[in-house]
Amino acid sequence: MTPKQKRMKRAFDVIGASLGLFITWPIILIAWLIASIETRSNGFFLQKRVGERGELFTIIKIKTMYPHAKGSSITTAKDKRITKSGRFFRRYKIDELPQLINILKGDMSFVGPRPDVPGYMDRLEGNDRVLLSIKPGITGPATLKYRDEEEILAKVDDPQKYNDEVIWPDKVRINKQYLRNWSLKKDIEYILQTIKGK
Repeated sequence: MTPKQKRMKRAFDVIGASLGLFITWPIILIAWLIASIETRSNGFFLQKRVGERGELFTIIKIKTMYPHAKGSSITTAKDKRITKSGRFFRRYKIDELPQLINILKGDMSFVGPRPDVPGYMDRLEGNDRVLLSIKPGITGPATLKYRDEEEILAKVDDPQKYNDEVIWPDKVRINKQYLRNWSLKKDIEYILQTIKGK
């Protein structure tokens, strides 16, 4: 991606995130209140994720799991750590809305590879490290393909192994293709597909 394309993408992100927060802040507030009451803690989930250039940033989401719940970083649809409201928030992607703040801060973009916890993106080697040249995104072609990732992982015997050996390598491939063929028009299409649930 050229510097000009990055500037174009960033301008779109700032305008879109500002508008998005203006429209969705009541939903974010209500979701935060519900999550705070159910988990008896801050309704925002804050976690370190790997961003552009491999630098860590703090992602902001609505909390969908009970605090202090231990387990794998891999989540399945049957995960008992998920709260009742959390299942609803995750199903309709409401828990993702606070990431609009991350976009305004410059940590993320609307479209790009999903920001993972350390141990995945930061360990890419060779040509795969090109994915660290862009900001992680809320959605994208890989995210759309694996929209039902939690349901997929719930059906396999070893979710961690299946994620690491099947899903993760495929996401890397898809995201590299996205970067090679980037256009603002395609970014808008991915956003619309995400909103429509397709």
